[in-house]
Amino acid sequence: MNAYNLDKILNTVINADCVETMKKIADNSIDVIFADPPYNLQLGDALRRPDNTDVKGVYEEWDSFESIAEYDRYTIAWMKEARRILKEDGTIWVIGSYHNIFRVGYIMQDLGFWILNDIIWNKTNPMPNFKGTRFTNAHETLIWATKNPKAKYTFNYEAMKAMNDDVQMRSTWEIPLCTGAERLKNKETGEKLHPTQKPEALLYRVIMASTNVGDTILDPFFGTGTTGAVAKKLGRNFIGIEKDKTYIKGAKERIDAVIPSKTEAALEYTCKRKAPKVPFGAVIERGLINPGDMLYDSAKKIKAVVRSDGTLKFKNEVGSIHQVGASAQHSVTCNGWVYWHFMDDKKKLVPIDALREIIRLEMGYVGE
Repeated sequence: MNAYNLDKILNTVINADCVETMKKIADNSIDVIFADPPYNLQLGDALRRPDNTDVKGVYEEWDSFESIAEYDRYTIAWMKEARRILKEDGTIWVIGSYHNIFRVGYIMQDLGFWILNDIIWNKTNPMPNFKGTRFTNAHETLIWATKNPKAKYTFNYEAMKAMNDDVQMRSTWEIPLCTGAERLKNKETGEKLHPTQKPEALLYRVIMASTNVGDTILDPFFGTGTTGAVAKKLGRNFIGIEKDKTYIKGAKERIDAVIPSKTEAALEYTCKRKAPKVPFGAVIERGLINPGDMLYDSAKKIKAVVRSDGTLKFKNEVGSIHQVGASAQHSVTCNGWVYWHFMDDKKKLVPIDALREIIRLEMGYVGE
């Protein structure tokens, strides 16, 4: 079987079966995979509203499986290929509903994936339960995983926090369903082009959280191209795989209409991990803190003395700013740069992180 030249399929949509297509992609070559596989809804009878009008559900052939066992075999097949082509430090996102996500998660763990998070997409405008026989299904679940527990995966924590008004982003996401002008329509019938088109806001968050500019995102169930449209907007590459030519036509028109920003700053994002690493010893070498000086916690209830090699001494404990900070709090971990403070000329407590930033400026680094 001839393998793809990855450069030649970047930012394209391949009209084929996803399993057979992924078999042609090289091992460890994809940064991130976003998969929105069939949910195996098995709706049976048509859904109707109280006024007896039809509800547009999912009755397409691609969501039809003869049995749970058949669905499992299909899931194992595409997921094995996905794991093979994913880079060692890459991540995979899989979205589903209660119909399939528990089976998907079970299979992922069986195949050796390491789950990082399960994200609850809480739909702010869900379809109601018209029969009144169950709770309204108002959410879907995304599983975020790596190939192994030691993967050094991308997580743009600071960018997520910045997007959330400087509050750590949680695993519950309040995002509405895809509606209005964003929803692609069949030009002949005026009906939805795809029954389960995902909102761009959802993919924006996924891509911002787990990729870097220039990364390649594979979507093996491309549909109407939400992944591709957002990837293009954010300066990432995409590879789409989709069997339905009607979906592909709509996806291509949609992606072609996206105009990437020509301003370099538009693709920048908050990420302290890009800053050069500065050891605490460098602060002492430059005389910003001297051996024998005292460091304090923010309440000035705990103090430690600075030693000449950049370690601290607190009571009988000796170690790095992080180790001693953790010991002082009876904690497992500690960010010593934030925990420890020094007394400035105005007798005010200032986090020692301010001294690290001084050194970074000397190194020519300009922070966010």
